[in-house]
Amino acid sequence: MFGESFSLFRVLGFEIRANVTWLFLALLVTWSLAAGFFPFVYPDLAPLTYWMMALVGMLGLFFSLLFHELSHSVVARAYGIPVRRITLFLFGGVAEMEAEPKEPRIEFWMAIAGPIASVVLGVAFYLLALTMVAVGFPEHIAGVARYLGFINMLLAIFNMVPGFPLDGGRVLRATLWQMKGDIRWATRWATRMGQGFGLLLVALGLASFIAGNFVGGMWWFLIGMFVYAAAAASYQQLLTQQALAGRTVRRFMTADPVSVPAETRIEEFVNEYLYHHNFDRFPVVRGQRLLGSIGLAEVREVPRDDWQRTRVGDVCQQNIQENTIEADMKADEALNQMQKTRSVRLMVTEGERLVGILVLKDLLRYLDVRAELEPD
Repeated sequence: MFGESFSLFRVLGFEIRANVTWLFLALLVTWSLAAGFFPFVYPDLAPLTYWMMALVGMLGLFFSLLFHELSHSVVARAYGIPVRRITLFLFGGVAEMEAEPKEPRIEFWMAIAGPIASVVLGVAFYLLALTMVAVGFPEHIAGVARYLGFINMLLAIFNMVPGFPLDGGRVLRATLWQMKGDIRWATRWATRMGQGFGLLLVALGLASFIAGNFVGGMWWFLIGMFVYAAAAASYQQLLTQQALAGRTVRRFMTADPVSVPAETRIEEFVNEYLYHHNFDRFPVVRGQRLLGSIGLAEVREVPRDDWQRTRVGDVCQQNIQENTIEADMKADEALNQMQKTRSVRLMVTEGERLVGILVLKDLLRYLDVRAELEPD
């Protein structure tokens, strides 16, 4: 959704990643603090001082967002929900869980953990600022800690807005879920609240833009659009999970797919497979054992003069973990894997044996039919 992300480090067993959009946020926050906020609050300081304060403030914001997301992840893990990684991006951060909460109380405690952590961190920064002043630190140095205390309180308040997928929206969903026992109904209403809040922010952004506050208006508009889109996507994800519930990859795969024996020469592969089948990639097998896959990219790496003596098994892509799934895997998990790896075809195995191909359009066709027949 936001482009590429890169790994930074690991904390408490969680992989910490930063999206490329985080660089934009870091630069914008640093510049706005150095050129606007700190000079306004603490005038007549050296420019280098403002930039050093801004850099510390930006790093403090990074730590605050990470602390917030870590709290969600630690609580999720305590309830037995694995968390793949934590990714920071333009509008904050997200803990990527491998499963959704199974009970309202788990949803509640996972959601409320983030705002509680932000409040605790905000109080800690305020106390740090008071201590620094008491022991003789310059006011502007303590002001950085005071700024971070304010930011964490603001982060807690914003996240507690009762609109999905914000933390407050998840608390609302957990409450409605507990009341009625229907997660779909609860998600629908929490999502509507989230979309309403997103539209409110968009309207606020447009009003600010018209009033001459271009930067502020832009941020409110972008955040509002993000909240609106994320709310709709979250509800759609739940509908997809429920539509595929109880169904495995075996239900949707194409059995006995076209595969290429490892001993096939490249020239034969091009003539008999690439030219005859409308596929991007083909499984490569030795007997019934899956070795990897091959496509146009691998063929291009082989000089044309070597096509007669080079075998498919020698050049096929053997790192197949991302494009291979087990036949008994849950269908919604397979769909998630397709979305993460941007694959439209996955090879299906039983152990090391190739048994089928899962094609994205087959899953989407099933979901479209369900949506037509069961619009509610």
